[in-house]
Amino acid sequence: MADDLTAAVRAYEEARAALTGAQAEADRIVAEAKDEIATARSRLAEAIVEAARSGTRQVDIVRATGYTRERIRQILRAGGVEAD
Repeated sequence: MADDLTAAVRAYEEARAALTGAQAEADRIVAEAKDEIATARSRLAEAIVEAARSGTRQVDIVRATGYTRERIRQILRAGGVEAD
């Protein structure tokens, strides 16, 4: 009986340790994904500003990105592009 109890305790402790390790790995993966999203969002904003500066109409940028016209306007203003 003592061997069963010892084995059960060991299995439980190993499972808890595995959970802690898995949680740390999950946190790392989520943080990495958030960083990638932030980088991609910045690149998209830069591309939107560049497209507008090169003459692309806002309506075409809206269609290409799926963003609202207002969101495009906000991005352009932040990028130094003002409405005519």
